[in-house]
Amino acid sequence: MAEASSASVGSGCEEKGPEGSSPEPGYPDAAISRVKLLDTTVDTFLQKLVAAGSYQRFSDCYKRFYQLQPEMTQRIYDKFITQLQTSIREEISEIKAEGNLEAVLTALDTIVEEGKGRKEPAWRPSGVPEKDLRSTTGPCLLQQRDALRRRVQKQEAENRQLAEAVLAGRRQVEELQLQGQAQWQAWQMQSPVVQSLTEEQPSCPSRRAVRW
Repeated sequence: MAEASSASVGSGCEEKGPEGSSPEPGYPDAAISRVKLLDTTVDTFLQKLVAAGSYQRFSDCYKRFYQLQPEMTQRIYDKFITQLQTSIREEISEIKAEGNLEAVLTALDTIVEEGKGRKEPAWRPSGVPEKDLRSTTGPCLLQQRDALRRRVQKQEAENRQLAEAVLAGRRQVEELQLQGQAQWQAWQMQSPVVQSLTEEQPSCPSRRAVRW
C-alpha cells in the first residue's frame, strides 16, 4: 500500500507537470507566422493529450497489474506516452510534407501582409454570376492568349530561320555540284590521257564480239 500511495503521489505530480511546466501560450497582438502557429497548436494539443491521459487514469485502468508491478506500470506508461507523441508528430510531419503546408502558409502570410498596405477596397461579388465570372477569369484568359501569341510568333520566327537555312544549304549544294561538273569537264579537256582513252574506246571490240 505504501508503494501504491507513493506511486499515486508521483502520478499526481506528473499529471500537473505538463500544465505547470509549460502553460498554454498566449498569442500576442503581433503577427505570428502560420507555420509557427501550427507548431504551437500541435504542441498544445500534445500537452493536453498527456494531461488527459495521466498516469493516475492509466493506473486506474490496470489496477491489478499496478498493484503487482507499480514500477513496470510506470515504465509502460512512459514508453506509451513517448511513442504516442512521436507517432503524432510523424503523422503531422507527413501531412505537412504531402500538402506542402509550410510553403502554402508562408505564401498566405505574404499575401496577408501585402493586402494590409492596400487602400482600395477589396473585390466583392456584384450578385451577377456571369459578370463576376468574366471579371475574374477574363484577365487570366487574356494573359494566356497573349502568352500563346508570343509563343506562336517566336515559333514562326524560328521556323522562318530554319527554312532560310535549308534553302541556303540547298543553294550551296547546287553551286558545289556545278563547280564539280565544271572542274571535271575542264580536267577532261586538259588531260591528253583521257582524250586518248575516249578516242580509242569506240574502236575496241566488246568481249561478246570477240567470243563469237
